[in-house]
Amino acid sequence: MPTPTTPGPRSSHRRRKQGGGAGRLGLAGAVTGVVGIAAVAGAIVWLRPGDDAGPATSPPPSLAGQGSGPGGLPAARRPRTGPAQTFNTPEGYGYALGAARAGVTATPPKTAEKAARGARYAYAEYVLTNTQRRPVLLDYPADLFLPRSQVDARYRSRCMPQPGIPTSMCTLPNHSAVTARLGDAPAPHAEDGDTMIPAGASYVVRIATDLPVRPGLRPDEIRLYVWNARYTSDRKGVPLDFP
Repeated sequence: MPTPTTPGPRSSHRRRKQGGGAGRLGLAGAVTGVVGIAAVAGAIVWLRPGDDAGPATSPPPSLAGQGSGPGGLPAARRPRTGPAQTFNTPEGYGYALGAARAGVTATPPKTAEKAARGARYAYAEYVLTNTQRRPVLLDYPADLFLPRSQVDARYRSRCMPQPGIPTSMCTLPNHSAVTARLGDAPAPHAEDGDTMIPAGASYVVRIATDLPVRPGLRPDEIRLYVWNARYTSDRKGVPLDFP
């Protein structure tokens, strides 16, 4: 019987090491996704794009904070999202992604490289669904982008443009992590050295920058795109629209 597991962080600026089993099916491409940040506590600015960007008086309820479940992964109600986009890989894995919300937080993520006093970090959350009738590899197709003008000059050289994305946008080093399971979805499980998600299961994923952003960054300037060639064959970035 598969063993439930809590997925660990993954960086979007690293090449994924091939694992056993499903991981040996030719996963040589760089994985866009990225891991890591469970719901942050403390002072946080949480707004859907288009809302007033003033600081919140208290942190919003986390999508991952409702109950608990297999593998220690919390259960949550399905958040409102923009239109879902579907993607398939050469190995036959299928995913649907729907953007939920974006924001800026003053609390450094655990993977932060430069946790200076007063620094702020961008994040976004989306719903990831396995569209297949069999388990598929847990992967993170979406990447977080922001205007290059909103990146501090000290870190601008590390904010990378990507194929098919507007040239005014770039992506800082970041991590992604599953923070909650939706409905009766089981937790991801380990299988031959890979982490798999069950057929039809949906999860909340949070992606957050490891480097600070400029204080003036607004949540409505943050974007999610899928650009990696494993998911888009025409070299065009696919935007995930927020609700």
